Amino acid sequence: MDFYEVIKTRHSVRGFKPDAVETAKLDRVLEAARIAPSAANRQPWQFIVVKSKQVREQLKEAYPQQWFYTAPLIICACAKPDEAWKRGDGKNYVDVDVTIAMDHLILAATAEGLGTCWIGAFKTEAVKRVLNLPAGVEPLAMTPLGYPAAGPRQTSRKELSAILRVIE
Repeated sequence: MDFYEVIKTRHSVRGFKPDAVETAKLDRVLEAARIAPSAANRQPWQFIVVKSKQVREQLKEAYPQQWFYTAPLIICACAKPDEAWKRGDGKNYVDVDVTIAMDHLILAATAEGLGTCWIGAFKTEAVKRVLNLPAGVEPLAMTPLGYPAAGPRQTSRKELSAILRVIE
């Protein structure tokens, strides 16, 4: 799939077929996240792939939306703030870095014919406990990963002129 087609066709999927995701596809999606850029090349992230049905059930405490668990996989993108680059004013870039890597993952999934849905509205402490995250590793975003059960729905985007400011 052409890169610009991937960008245009990516959408949030909220229903999945029960079909397993092939290992080769999952590997390519994870590789896309691995090679994402990060500030000072620190790569302050960890990705957790949840295949276990039992663990996915436990995650319902953190995010109770039933559609989320129709996917065969859940990926949790975690931040490692102590490993991230910090700007001169002290701003920690871990959220930016993990977000870039997660976006690479999501776009790669689209290119593979897989669906995702970026989730940030979950109970952090529950995710930490269920995934047994060590100190210094913070869950930042999750996504289900699998084959979409339906095609994309119509969405609208702002016109470029509404979000662009050019200084010449």
